[in-house]
Amino acid sequence: MATSSTADSEDRRARLLATVTSENVISLSVAADEFGVSTMTIRRDLESLEGEGLLRRVRGGAISVIGPRPFSDRRAVRLHAKEAIAEKALSLVPHTGSIALDASTTVATLAARFGVRSGLTVATNSYQTYGAMRSSHGVNAILIGGETEEITDSFVGPIAVHAAESLRYTRLFASASAIDTDYGTSEVSLREAEMKRTFFRMAKELVLCIDSSKLHQQSTAACLQLTDVTVLVTELSPSDSRLDEFRDRVTLL
Repeated sequence: MATSSTADSEDRRARLLATVTSENVISLSVAADEFGVSTMTIRRDLESLEGEGLLRRVRGGAISVIGPRPFSDRRAVRLHAKEAIAEKALSLVPHTGSIALDASTTVATLAARFGVRSGLTVATNSYQTYGAMRSSHGVNAILIGGETEEITDSFVGPIAVHAAESLRYTRLFASASAIDTDYGTSEVSLREAEMKRTFFRMAKELVLCIDSSKLHQQSTAACLQLTDVTVLVTELSPSDSRLDEFRDRVTLL
């Protein structure tokens, strides 16, 4: 009986971890209902997984550990949220001029929707995002090369920085690993943060496209201040209470 109980616990924890990995967040009460156990049992499971460094507990549940992951892994995480954000942000993409796109999967989702433009120059340090724009008529896609950030599949380093500085951008469309109202945005590495700051210096406006699981969080490398953000685009309704702390500080979309 004890052996069966242990096996059940291991299976449940594996499934809990799979949910956090794919959705970035898990609710204590929802998980308890799903598995037919008490919230105390789920809390102990989450405590065990947190002890292994596999997730981070928060009030009412747990969130994934923010860290660098390959583009292919990140692309499938919270896909519906990315698509909703891309649909909103598309209205802010100009038909002409020049813009910059970071190497996030959220912005890559936006790039795939550009369609027909009238001579829009777009610079990005992501090969995947560059590829997503190749079928868009009237888009002059520029790939910012440099050193490869192996874990996140982006181009970074001094060559990439120099290339990004050679253009001026009407808008920078970027995401972030995390955003906090006091500390601003943060990234998984110093080189990722440096690249986004470079794009930002060359841009008139910043459109930050970020899903709600990253709100009120912090990652490793400090990047941009909240005051740098012109428009904050999430999958949430602008009236959602989770955006209350941002409401009077940025334009919400």
